[in-house]
Amino acid sequence: MKPSTLHYHSSLHCFVFLILFLVLNFPFAVSSDASEEANALLKWKASLHQNQLNSSILPSWTLHPVNATFKTSMCSWLGVNCSQAGRVIAISLKNMSLNGTLQEFSFSSFPELVFIDLSFNEFFGTIPPQISELSKLKSLSLNDNQLTGSIPPELGQLSSLKALYLYSNLLEGSIPSSLGNLTDLSYLYLGDNLLFGSIPPNIGNLDSVYELDLSTNHLSGSIPLSFGNLSNLHRLYLYDNSLSGSIPSTLGNLKFFEDLQLSSNQLTSYIPHSINNLTGLHSLVLFENKLTGHLPPNICQSGSLFLLNIGNNNFLGPIPRSLRNCTNLIRARLQRNNLSGNISKDFGFYPNLRFLDLSDNRFYGEITSNWGQCPQLSSLNISVNKISGSISPEIGNSSQLEMLDLSSNGIVGEIPIELGKLSSLSKVILKGNKLSGSLPWELGSLTKLEYLDLSNNILNNSIPESIGYLLKLFHLNLSNNHFNQIPTKLEKLVQLSVLDLSHNLLREEIPSQICNMESLESLNLSHNNLFGLIPNCFEVMHSLANIDISYNKLWGPIPNSTTFQNASDEELQGNKGLCGDIKGLPSCKRVFMSQQKRSKKIWIVIVFPLLGALGVLTILVISMFFVFRRKKKDLEKQEEYCVNTSELFSILAFDGAIMHEEIIKATKDFDLEYCIGRGRQGNVYRAELPSTNILAVKKFHSPLPGEIVNQQEFLNEIKALTEIRHRNIVKFYGFCSHSQHSFLVYEYLERGSLATILSNDTLAGEFGWRMRMNVIKGVADALSYLHHDCFPPIVHRDISSKNVLLDLDYEARVSDFGIAKFLNPDSSNWTEFAGTYGYAAPELAYTMKVTEKCDVYSFGVLALEVINGKHPGDFLSSISSSSPNMNISLDQVLDPRLPYPSFDIQSKLTSIMNIAFLCVDKNPNSRPIMYKVSQLLCM
Repeated sequence: MKPSTLHYHSSLHCFVFLILFLVLNFPFAVSSDASEEANALLKWKASLHQNQLNSSILPSWTLHPVNATFKTSMCSWLGVNCSQAGRVIAISLKNMSLNGTLQEFSFSSFPELVFIDLSFNEFFGTIPPQISELSKLKSLSLNDNQLTGSIPPELGQLSSLKALYLYSNLLEGSIPSSLGNLTDLSYLYLGDNLLFGSIPPNIGNLDSVYELDLSTNHLSGSIPLSFGNLSNLHRLYLYDNSLSGSIPSTLGNLKFFEDLQLSSNQLTSYIPHSINNLTGLHSLVLFENKLTGHLPPNICQSGSLFLLNIGNNNFLGPIPRSLRNCTNLIRARLQRNNLSGNISKDFGFYPNLRFLDLSDNRFYGEITSNWGQCPQLSSLNISVNKISGSISPEIGNSSQLEMLDLSSNGIVGEIPIELGKLSSLSKVILKGNKLSGSLPWELGSLTKLEYLDLSNNILNNSIPESIGYLLKLFHLNLSNNHFNQIPTKLEKLVQLSVLDLSHNLLREEIPSQICNMESLESLNLSHNNLFGLIPNCFEVMHSLANIDISYNKLWGPIPNSTTFQNASDEELQGNKGLCGDIKGLPSCKRVFMSQQKRSKKIWIVIVFPLLGALGVLTILVISMFFVFRRKKKDLEKQEEYCVNTSELFSILAFDGAIMHEEIIKATKDFDLEYCIGRGRQGNVYRAELPSTNILAVKKFHSPLPGEIVNQQEFLNEIKALTEIRHRNIVKFYGFCSHSQHSFLVYEYLERGSLATILSNDTLAGEFGWRMRMNVIKGVADALSYLHHDCFPPIVHRDISSKNVLLDLDYEARVSDFGIAKFLNPDSSNWTEFAGTYGYAAPELAYTMKVTEKCDVYSFGVLALEVINGKHPGDFLSSISSSSPNMNISLDQVLDPRLPYPSFDIQSKLTSIMNIAFLCVDKNPNSRPIMYKVSQLLCM
């Protein structure tokens, strides 16, 4: 949702209802020719295209001449309102999936028309100039369609117009200067189009305009000085254009001004000091321009400023004193400027501040106790500055802190143990400082931590084993320090994706426990003093994509895995004894022969005195050979059993045949007593095995006698799950394909499916708001990974509450990839319908082309279901994403089984609700991509 949308929703609703009230109660003269209007509407209806989702277009639009007049018939039509004289005065057909043009609409037939709303449809073509014949028109809404061509200058003849909404179309050309004639206009929205050229100066004649939005176009030139004449202006949105020049000082004349958004342009010079006159300014967004100079000293003189974003400019000098006392400040982004000053003194106490980014500036001073006095602070970024001193222990009082980035400064001393009190922390970046001493054991208390980077410091001693308690950690970088030991409990970090321990003082063998980190994708152990053989268990680490073991003291054969086979020379160099069939390394056979030659020379001098010992050794070797041969025969028998019984069985890191027998025994040959779920493809069973932990086993339905098993979905799920690893995707352990049964083996999730919890009042009452928001974020992250981090991209196609599983901590795992689709760029990606009704995207009813936007729609439905506690059902029909006329409050969406959320939670839930509305937009092209959704949910 664009930044302006939330501001104009409430004011737009009030304005629309005011127009309708005046229209429906204004005494019009009686007209005798309503039939002309009815016929004109029917003619226009006939020109519209049939929508495949609906059986007919506007079914109520039909005349009934028997015992009814044209007047009473037409005035009862959907979206048509009439005056007392029976003349059409309002047409409201918003979000009706109408497809067609306005060319057949007879504007001259409606002399009394005051209100038109055709927004959120699929109208295309140009806006006819004949629209100027609607001389009494007060409100025109054509936004969120596919209209093309230019804005007709004839709109400037609609002298009664108070609201004009043309945003989110494909309109191009310049803005007609004739719009400056609409002196009664209160709302002008032309954003999100393809308009170019300069802004006409006579737009400054609109002295009644309340909100003006020209954002997200290709407008150039300067902001007209005449904008200073817009005496009633409250909100101005010009962001995402190519505007240049300076910010007009005349804007300081606008005494009612509240919201100024000019980001992503090419504006230069400085902020005019007249901005100090805007005592009611709530929001100032100047992000990503070329502005310079000092910030105005009274930028927050009145204390009303709550949003300040001046990042990515060239501002310099100190922070204004008025900003120190700006107690209403909620979000402040000052990053990537040349601002300076003492951070210990120039910033004050902010009781409402939630987000602060001061990165890439020239601030100095220390991280004092002041930052522990911001009770709402959730994100603090002061990276790439000149901060010195130590980190104040009082920072542990910022109980809401989720992201802390103090990297690339000159901070010294030890990491305070009080950091372990911040239980909400999910991301900590302290790299590039001069921190010393040991890592505090208390870091293990940060159970929500996902990202930890302490690289490029002078931390020393052992890495504490409490790091192994950070079960959600997926990125750990401790490189370029003085650590001397790898903790044994590092193996518990099964979610870890990136581990960098390079450039330390590690002096040991590589522990085989590292192989237990199932999600590990990148491992860097280079530039240490590691010695010995590389463990063979690396061969079963299928998720590992990159490894760097260079500059150690390792020797022996390279493990037989694609990770090592694909490693570059640079990632293996600096070890004197490595061998293998890899370019740049000697073959192990040649090394062995070379060692044999050397051993012959040694034999002449040394071996005779040791013949007795060698005799004993020979006996031992022969004994071991027979033992090995017996084990090899046993293994061959097991392999023979698999082949002869037409079985294919694979359990990662387990003995396949033994595991197969244990599963059959643990479930009593899949007795219903152990069934924990039923689905279209098969049933899920709980298997508690003696050799490992509890597993979930999904057994596919057996074929009827004489039928051949259709294993497409079975093989599809195997293909998908063996190629992906993500903390929010169910872990896959193995599979069995047998003539009698086929099953998949997963991790066991204790709390079962999301659908089960939401359908049970007791369980749903324990499923709090923060847990629900975390589940929504987890599913979004998983889909973002599937769509944007996998190649080819993977579309799940069946996102629903029954396919989202939860662990004991209510962490989400996406499951059931039986109908997942790999989006091949060389294929059309058309297929038959699949998925769960109620979650499937509406376009699948008339097109079988699979895209990532199908998952986006399903995610939107799921997010609303999690907030509401039940499937949104018919509620979806009233939702139209990013609609400025949408009148849906958070209260209507909340699950009544939970206590009403706090103000902070309300804000986050509202944001999630609005993101969900974007995702369930009927137009796939209007839905955001999952990467963007995942980003928005992190803000």
